Amino acid sequence: MTASRIRAIILKDLREFSRNRFFMFITLLVLVCYVAVFWFLPDSVDETVKIGVSNTILSTTVGGVTESGTAGFALEIYSSEEDLRTAIEEGRDDIVAGIAIPPDFFESVAAGKTPTVLLLTPASLPPEIQLLLDGAVTEIAFGIAGIAPPVDPITEAVVLGTDRAGNQISLQQQMRPLILIMVLMVETFALSSLIAIEVQQRTAVAVLATPVRIVDFLAAKGIFGIGLAFSEVVLLGLLIGAFAVNAPAILVILLLGAVLVTGFGMIAGSYGRDFMGTLLVSMLFMIPLMIPAFGALFPGSAPMWVKALPTYGLVQAIIRVTADGESWSQIAPSLLLLAAWGVAAFAVGAFILRRRVATL
Repeated sequence: MTASRIRAIILKDLREFSRNRFFMFITLLVLVCYVAVFWFLPDSVDETVKIGVSNTILSTTVGGVTESGTAGFALEIYSSEEDLRTAIEEGRDDIVAGIAIPPDFFESVAAGKTPTVLLLTPASLPPEIQLLLDGAVTEIAFGIAGIAPPVDPITEAVVLGTDRAGNQISLQQQMRPLILIMVLMVETFALSSLIAIEVQQRTAVAVLATPVRIVDFLAAKGIFGIGLAFSEVVLLGLLIGAFAVNAPAILVILLLGAVLVTGFGMIAGSYGRDFMGTLLVSMLFMIPLMIPAFGALFPGSAPMWVKALPTYGLVQAIIRVTADGESWSQIAPSLLLLAAWGVAAFAVGAFILRRRVATL
């Protein structure tokens, strides 16, 4: 009997959702737009820095760097300084900057003179990159002249955080968690709006006047919210290739994410008085919850306050599986964090909705 009551409420909510043209339009629009945006984004990362050189002196190997490009550094040889200037000004050949080495470089060094090497940089080049190139010019000059640098210290690189040298994440991979979370947030608003309408129109009172118990009502709302969010995010995940690596793990992650946003949807729906009020309350949850996904677009470690947000584990789990190919044991901490937040949000949402219905 309990299962039949819950099923009846779910079918009622599903009919109301399908009859709402606004929600149906937004759902379809979000799917189409997000899929289109995702596949228009670059799917690869070029880690090679291209430098133009106006002298064939560097056409041979210098310090492990060749014209074909190794160690993330490639040289493009130009016949003259004028050609190099033109290429930089017109933005041709993907050149970051140019080095104009005078033709009499060797003669000047042999005569004890200091040759002038021009560093040609576009106006848009960041200052820190220009300083880096200044040092590179000095090192290249030492290599060409065959002169040992005055000091050659032993350096050891220690990377703090995730080392992605040679394994950069493309813009598609960076945007995937953001797109998935934004779809979950849209369904949060849809669920909260349906709950707010039932509260405002006192439909919940009419439902509870039947043999339906409050436990049945809350279970139906939770199952409907989780099913709605999970089904749409899975469909989007299929369309953007989120299941290409470790599909079972992605399904579990998205299911936990659906539980999380359903809890917040129940909270927002309980406090929403009308459409605008529900939208405002939903946005108060949606904006902070999307911060970890936006943070994934930028390099570096996330601050502690971002790690404390409920969706941080969701974002990290998606990235670690889809981009890094990590196993279940490696993503276990993120899954446990996400599961804890999901259970807490769902429990709080059910409690608040129960209190709100009891006051009607």
